[in-house]
Amino acid sequence: MGLFNRMGTVVKSKMSKLIDRMEDPRETMDYSYEKQLDMLQDVKRGVAEVATSKKRLQLQRAKLTQSMDKLDAQARESIKVDREDLARLALERKNALVIQAQGLDKQIAELEKEQEKLVAAEKRLSTKVEVFRTKKETIKAQYSAAEAQVKINESVSGISEEMADIGLAIERAENKTEQMKARASALDELIDLGTLDDFTSSGDDIEQELAKINSSTSVDIELEKLRKEAGK
Repeated sequence: MGLFNRMGTVVKSKMSKLIDRMEDPRETMDYSYEKQLDMLQDVKRGVAEVATSKKRLQLQRAKLTQSMDKLDAQARESIKVDREDLARLALERKNALVIQAQGLDKQIAELEKEQEKLVAAEKRLSTKVEVFRTKKETIKAQYSAAEAQVKINESVSGISEEMADIGLAIERAENKTEQMKARASALDELIDLGTLDDFTSSGDDIEQELAKINSSTSVDIELEKLRKEAGK
């Protein structure tokens, strides 16, 4: 069980790192902002629905008021013509409407309280959303700047590594060049000492000896000429 637990921990750690590399904070912030806007829209729709319901009840209450005024006028008119029975009927209907009106007044008052709560909630949420939007844009700007700096540093680091490789290559080339020069100088010295044959020079040993003899003869002829001129 301990082995499996450790393996599970390692897998979770790897997955967490993978998700962290894939996750873009800017996209996460934008998504959160969109969700908050959706919540704000829901609250606004709630406010609109409550306001509509309250307005509907207020219209019904206004109609009841008109009906009650009419019944009150009818009761007064019935009394004038000595029709107390009609006056009583009108007043009974009016009282029934009064009870309905009282019920509507209660519902309207409750809707007004609910509307006030929703309006206050909308204002608070709207403020929070605006604060989050400002913070979101700030974080996004900071992240973009940091990301750009990282890319620049990575590029500079890559150039530095490349220049270091080039420096090593130049150093190796210089070392090889110095080694080749030293080898060429050593071979030249060996050739001059006669240890190695100089295959680049023209002629063979016989030609070299004949050249020495000719050179010596020329010197003797010039020397004899100078003696005669000097009278010796």
